[in-house]
Amino acid sequence: MKNLGDMMKQVQAMQSRMAEMQAKLEQATVTGQSGGGLVKLTLSGKGVMTGLDVDVSLLKAEEKEILEDLIVAAHADAKAKSEAMMAEEMKSLTGGLPLPPGFKLPF
Repeated sequence: MKNLGDMMKQVQAMQSRMAEMQAKLEQATVTGQSGGGLVKLTLSGKGVMTGLDVDVSLLKAEEKEILEDLIVAAHADAKAKSEAMMAEEMKSLTGGLPLPPGFKLPF
């Protein structure tokens, strides 16, 4: 039973670290950009868009499709950065413990 007790302590410690990580991610932000910085989009660590900055040079009727594409590209950039940040946090949380393929935290 000693091993079970140790395992439960480890699980509780991981739950505590998970809660801390989630709180940290709520405060974190990432900014993606496209068009050489003409469009900048900010996401929270949870993936919620919190800001959008569009250069005034793109605010022309004939630039509508370009602007739409740049916003999508900026979002993709920010999302990739957010996912990388989350992966790094998870790596530190699990102590580099390799998780089975498809096993994702938080549950």
